[in-house]
Amino acid sequence: METYRTEEEQVEALRRWWRENGSSTIVAIILALGVGFGYQGWKDYRQNQSDGASDMYQRILQAFSAPALSPEQQKIAVQLAEQLKADYSGSTYAQFAALQLARVAVDRNDLADAQAQLRWVLGKADKGSDVERIAQVRLARVLAASGETDQGLAILGGDVEGPYKASYAVARGDILLGAGREGEARDAYTAALSLAAGDGAGIDLVAVRQKLQALNPKPARVTVPVGTEPAAAPSPAAVEGAVPASDAGAGNEE
Repeated sequence: METYRTEEEQVEALRRWWRENGSSTIVAIILALGVGFGYQGWKDYRQNQSDGASDMYQRILQAFSAPALSPEQQKIAVQLAEQLKADYSGSTYAQFAALQLARVAVDRNDLADAQAQLRWVLGKADKGSDVERIAQVRLARVLAASGETDQGLAILGGDVEGPYKASYAVARGDILLGAGREGEARDAYTAALSLAAGDGAGIDLVAVRQKLQALNPKPARVTVPVGTEPAAAPSPAAVEGAVPASDAGAGNEE
């Protein structure tokens, strides 16, 4: 750094530097402050958004978990879910709300609305996330129930990692069974049980075994009335040791 011999030279050098760099320095400071305050403001906004979405979703859960919803109560719950989707569409809570709306649509047999809700979730969910996997399984079932079996199976045909492998196999089995393809359904249920041995979280193993047993019925037992049992067949040793009468006579003649 340049050394100055007098205070006047230092002051003059400072003035010269300020004339050359002062404006850009002020701009840089303003920008730095703006970025800092802006980032903090964005963080606060995101936190407020998350808190608002969480609070609304809790209200939705409470509304839908009531033992018996009246038509008016169900209408209010649906409106809350739709509002959550509209106000906080970028949040995971909005995806949860859409899953709830899809379930309600299935309950009232509105499969077109259920399909639309699930496709909305798939358009928002992160790839490979739990929400995406759940939405895929439910959409596959809805498509199959709508008569679009092949489309439903196609959704379940991709590579799946993690604990949802067994769930996908169970869904394939249910769809195939509903389509009358019992052999393929049996294979899918068998695969589900095998996959569940490693990680079967989220599936009902008892129900899967019952379905598989129904596809592999035991032969019916035949009850024979007492006194009508068929005569026991002779043992192989007895048959081999028996000598025909003609052969016995021939032996005596020798």
